[in-house]
Amino acid sequence: MAANNRTDVAIVGGGAAGLLAAIWAARTNPQRRIVILDGAKRIGAKILIAGGGRCNVTNEKITPQDYCGSSPNAIRKVLNRFSQPQTVEFFAQLGVKLKKEPTGKLFPVSDKAKTVLDALLSEVRRLGVEIALEHRVENIKPVSDESGESSFEITGPWGHLVSRQTVLATGGKSVPKTGSDGHGFELARRLGHQLTPIILPALVPLQLSSSDPLTQLAGISLPAKLELAETSGKSLEKVQGDLLLTHKGLSGPAVLDMSRHWLTAAEQREVRLCANWLPDVPAEQIQAELLSLGKRSVRNYLRERLPDRLVDHLLLSASVPPDQTGVDLTKPQRKAIGTAVSAYPLNITGTLGFKVAEVTAGGVPLSQIDLKTMQSRLVPGLFLCGEVCDVDGRIGGFNFQWAWSSGYVVGTSL
Repeated sequence: MAANNRTDVAIVGGGAAGLLAAIWAARTNPQRRIVILDGAKRIGAKILIAGGGRCNVTNEKITPQDYCGSSPNAIRKVLNRFSQPQTVEFFAQLGVKLKKEPTGKLFPVSDKAKTVLDALLSEVRRLGVEIALEHRVENIKPVSDESGESSFEITGPWGHLVSRQTVLATGGKSVPKTGSDGHGFELARRLGHQLTPIILPALVPLQLSSSDPLTQLAGISLPAKLELAETSGKSLEKVQGDLLLTHKGLSGPAVLDMSRHWLTAAEQREVRLCANWLPDVPAEQIQAELLSLGKRSVRNYLRERLPDRLVDHLLLSASVPPDQTGVDLTKPQRKAIGTAVSAYPLNITGTLGFKVAEVTAGGVPLSQIDLKTMQSRLVPGLFLCGEVCDVDGRIGGFNFQWAWSSGYVVGTSL
């Protein structure tokens, strides 16, 4: 790229939000020159690894309550501008048909993330948008030309570019090897934005200590309900879904959804996290069934409902011999079994961090952005979309929907 190049629109970051912003900017005003600047060798790495390489494009039902970070009302304003049905229609027009899975997640019929990325890139090329790869942006500076018109000088090891309008679509800090290493937050901060006080990995597996007996049960997967509470007992958050025990701790949808709540709360106060291994069976029912077991062993009773290895561990943690029969159970033993099954304490030591987190919690608050256009309230001509904003969704296509919606608003507003 020539050193003194000029463009109408520069989009910093070629992920989901940046590509949508480029497409809609070009569709809205085909006369302008639009350049996507991306530091990677290949564009769209995060789209390709999403959903286990299948790309969970969106969800059948999207509400502001599926998100954390900025206020639900602010998030709703953006989601409503480019809704889930519009997203499905948009991809259908690009030749990407979506199918719904029982969980409500929508995937491409091909089951390949590459289908999604290829469709977006071919539309970008059809519209004449330029893509400059290996163009990491180190700095963005507002400048005025001789006529007093304001623009931005964008610089990096490759040279510099002057752009009338600039879009920050840099992503957050999750999976830094894909390019979203948090530098976008630094660019926003240098341009005068205040970031949220804490920026954390979200949708991330939780760690247990290496000596925790649960790590010996790696490979067990089951539905569970997690409850986060203050040590006083006040409940903070409940999440139900599939849970996976791993060599390092806990994963699976329920754990990923709980992770940002645990991290946020644990930053501020003492909290505890418990697992209910039989979420659909009330604690009172378990007590009643233990009372009426008669000559049956507790182990056989629990094995009808839970994996064998987990049952043996739960009985050990409750200090109840596996061959103990129902008729011999003492009241304290029944209580101990009930706690082990319905309120098992999880001793979380941390998370696996940004390296494997699917999204970032925190960023530029929506209060600093005009939600009609996604233009910065502090820097005229600067627009923000995607994960750089303080919005993070639960697992199931919600974060992609935020990227599509916010990218659309930017693209049609430039």
